[in-house]
Amino acid sequence: MPFGMIMETLVAVLLAVTIGYCVVLNWRLKRLHADRDELRHMVADLVGATNLADAAIKELKATAIEADLTLTARLEEAERFGIQLANHVQAGHSVMERITKIMSAVKNSKLAEFGEPEAAKTEAEAPKVDGPTRVRNALAQLVARDRIKGAAA
Repeated sequence: MPFGMIMETLVAVLLAVTIGYCVVLNWRLKRLHADRDELRHMVADLVGATNLADAAIKELKATAIEADLTLTARLEEAERFGIQLANHVQAGHSVMERITKIMSAVKNSKLAEFGEPEAAKTEAEAPKVDGPTRVRNALAQLVARDRIKGAAA
């Protein structure tokens, strides 16, 4: 075989391999372009979702700040009401104590007027009762005193 024929056969084989490689490369490039379009679409969707999430986070922050301000205001108001309530309860206890002392003095003086033996009892000897019971007893004694005054008149 002549040398020229071997060279032309070798060039033809190399040309066939090059054409085959170009066909495979062309197929891969088409697939890459198709994937690139899908990737572009996916990136656009991802950007849209990110923008929506960013907007939602901003709204959540604004809502959290508003809720914090509202809660702080309500807590401050509740503290003020708690202090006022404690002051009213303390004032109520003071009034109850004064009424109890007044009623004890009135009772002792009235019992001493009528000569009853209980007039000599001190408060230490008297049975211990709680505040509301003492107030009820004091009110009952006031009502009885008013009846005695009404009967005497």
